[in-house]
Amino acid sequence: MIFALSSIGYSRTYYVSPNGNDTNTGSKEEPFLSLGKAQNILSAGDTVYVRGGTFLITEKQINNYSDIWASVIELSKSGKKNKRINYWAYPNEKPIFDFSAIKPSNYRIKAFNITGSWIHIKGIAVVGVQVTILTHTQSECFSNEGSDNIFEQLSMHDGQAIGFFLRSGSNNLILNCDAYHNHDYTSENGKGGNTDGFGNHPSAGSVNNVFRGCRAWFNSDDGFDCINASEATVFENCWAFCNGYSPDFKSLGDGNGFKAGGYAYRPPSKTPNPIPRNLIRFCLAANNKANGFYANHHREGNDWYNNTAYKNSVNYNMLNRLADNSNDVPGFNHNMKNNLGFAARRAEISNIDSTQSDIKNNYFSLSIAISADDFISVDFTELSAPRKPDGSLPEVNCMRPKSTCKWIHAVETTNSTSVIGIRPFLGCFEPK
Repeated sequence: MIFALSSIGYSRTYYVSPNGNDTNTGSKEEPFLSLGKAQNILSAGDTVYVRGGTFLITEKQINNYSDIWASVIELSKSGKKNKRINYWAYPNEKPIFDFSAIKPSNYRIKAFNITGSWIHIKGIAVVGVQVTILTHTQSECFSNEGSDNIFEQLSMHDGQAIGFFLRSGSNNLILNCDAYHNHDYTSENGKGGNTDGFGNHPSAGSVNNVFRGCRAWFNSDDGFDCINASEATVFENCWAFCNGYSPDFKSLGDGNGFKAGGYAYRPPSKTPNPIPRNLIRFCLAANNKANGFYANHHREGNDWYNNTAYKNSVNYNMLNRLADNSNDVPGFNHNMKNNLGFAARRAEISNIDSTQSDIKNNYFSLSIAISADDFISVDFTELSAPRKPDGSLPEVNCMRPKSTCKWIHAVETTNSTSVIGIRPFLGCFEPK
């Protein structure tokens, strides 16, 4: 009994509700109104349940102005290993944080700024994040600088901001999150050329970050963007589709599905050493305005395993840049195995040096013919279907090969399974 009582004392539960009040006790019957109030009193191991409904955030709730940033909700308190601080949606409820009234002049906005570590945020939606600056800028729904955090079942949509932005921190997992219908129509030319679904730009030393089961669609720029990343990141079982377009298919920003690297025109002294290799596996890129999978002038190769591309302008574009930043060149040092594609609008694959890359068992390097009849469906609208109750990706038939198609066994099983994470079939979906 003494042990049980002491354990209870180290793990407490609080509640936050749109109908709460920060003068309340934080109990289920008397919830707080703000996450900030809950954070002030919680400790490692505690859980905050966020009740369903809409939280209308106002400018008086901006927590911090620093340099060019206005950070609205700051989660700076850290948990510990095996004692995370949890900010979870109450079971079977959907809390929505609406930032449409946050418009501080001349500031970029971070709706949620996470600087703490050992935090788990689950089931929260962020909408309406604004951009107020007319020149080159960006706002962010979730901005992470902590380590050992889990971001699960978050949805960031119908705003002008990047959905999720990983700035720094190690060992973070971004799991089963959605970023969609985000378009900065305010800055520069209104095309939204800086509004990605997921921005992955870890600083030096920020290692072992993973994006798993995430989706990005109808974002005005790219689905997943790794430009200027100083460390490698893993993307697995993620989908990017219809990026670079508005929902009525007006042309907007760049529109790449997975932009896996690159350093713009930085001189060698301003780029990481060594250049990181990103791992992109079991991912799907469909109907993006530009490239499905894009090396983006990277100065090293990446690892591309069991991905599927459909109806992008270019399905696989492996363009690299020389280490001295002097010229773009066909992609080198890429590992490409078991990738599948179909119906690119311009080219199935471009800018690859097959003599300087390890290319094996890809649809473009095998003597096979692929048609729409080889797939159960080629309807990419399936990809935005609701997630399963546990938050995992929906079961879809789009670009899932039929088990009867002739090229299913084109993969050499012995060779393909010698690399960790490779499946003995082409593409990201198991045939059925």
